[in-house]
Amino acid sequence: MKISVMLGNLRRPLDEALGILADMGVPGVHFSCYGEYDSRTSSLATRRALVDKVKRYGLEISAISVWGGEVDLGVADKHAENIAWAKANLEMSVDLEGPIWQGHAGIMPMEESDPRWPLFVDAMGEIAAHGEKVGACLAIETGPEPAYVMERLMKTIDSPGLRVNYDPANLILWPALKITHGWGAEGPYDKDWAIRTYEPSEGASRLAPYTVHTHAKDALVLPDGKAKEVPLGEGWVAWPRYLRLLKDGGFDGYLAVERETGEDPIGDVRRAVEFLRGQIAALG
Repeated sequence: MKISVMLGNLRRPLDEALGILADMGVPGVHFSCYGEYDSRTSSLATRRALVDKVKRYGLEISAISVWGGEVDLGVADKHAENIAWAKANLEMSVDLEGPIWQGHAGIMPMEESDPRWPLFVDAMGEIAAHGEKVGACLAIETGPEPAYVMERLMKTIDSPGLRVNYDPANLILWPALKITHGWGAEGPYDKDWAIRTYEPSEGASRLAPYTVHTHAKDALVLPDGKAKEVPLGEGWVAWPRYLRLLKDGGFDGYLAVERETGEDPIGDVRRAVEFLRGQIAALG
C-alpha cells in the first residue's frame, strides 16, 4: 500500500503544497478538480501542465476528486446533465494520468424496493460503461449508506468502470449525521446498531475486491450524538483490522490522508503519514 494526501487539506498554494508533500516523502497526491481544473471547461494544455508540475515534485496523482456532495443520481431530471459531467470527469482523469475519479453521487436507499434505487443503477451503469471505454473508473465514496448497500451496487453494475473509494470514517460519521440533519434517520444515536450496520472497519471484507482508492480518515461520535472527525488513531476505526482486511481482499493501492478539520493542517497531515507508515509496516 502507498500513501497519498488530499492536497487541499494542507491549505497552501499549489506549488507550496506539492513541495511539502515531496519533503514528506509520500508518492501520491489526491487532487480536487474545481475552478480552473473543472472537467467541463479546462483545456488539455492546462491538464498536461498540472501533470508535468506534479511529476517535477516526484509525485503522481493517486485520484482526482469531483462531486463532493452537489450531485444526487437519485434525481431523474438531472441525469442528462450529471451523466455528461461524469463522462467529462472520467476523460479528465485519464488526461491527468490518474484514471481514478473519486466522488459522491447522493444517498442511495437501503432497500432495492425503493423507487430511487433503479435511478442510481441506471445512471451509474451508463457512467461505468463510459469508464470502461476510456480506461478510467468512478470510485464511489463510502459513507452515506452501509457497506452492504455499496456491495449490492457493485455486484449489480459489475463493471471495472465503477469501483469504491473506501472511507472508514464516513461509515462512522454518517449514521450520526443523518440523525443530526434529519436525513431519513431518527435519534437517539445507537452506537452498537451503527457500527454493526455500517461496518466501518469490517465492511472492508465486503468491499476490498472493489476498492481502488481509500481515504485515510478517522472519526468518532461524542456522547451527545454529534459526529467528529479526529486525527488518525484517535477514533473508532480499527486500523490494524481494517488494513488487514483490505490487504487480504487484494487491495494494494493508495491510502489518501484526508484531514478536513483541525488548527494545524500540515502537522496533522505529517502525523497521519507517520501513523500510516507504521500501520503499513506492521502488516508485513
